[in-house]
Amino acid sequence: LRQAAMTKGTPSFGKRHSKTHTLCVRCGKRSYHIQKSTCASCGYPQKKMRRFNWSAKAKRRRTEGTGRMRYLKHLPRRAKNKFREGTTAPARKRGAAQ
Repeated sequence: LRQAAMTKGTPSFGKRHSKTHTLCVRCGKRSYHIQKSTCASCGYPQKKMRRFNWSAKAKRRRTEGTGRMRYLKHLPRRAKNKFREGTTAPARKRGAAQ
């Protein structure tokens, strides 16, 4: 019998049991590198979000319009009414909208 030498392949993979990445505080992905203390996905703790033009799909996943849009979703309606506040809507004629 020949002794199995340690190679780069299958036997080496059994030794892998330490985690390099953990959950990121900002994006929630398992991309926060513990030793580097940076997120591979969003770039945390940098103030600017990590974003590149070579990955259009990744940009699409986290651009505006993918979350709740608590402020933005009301803007078109408010703009249509010229951003009026604290007043009641003007009365509409009865015959027109029927």
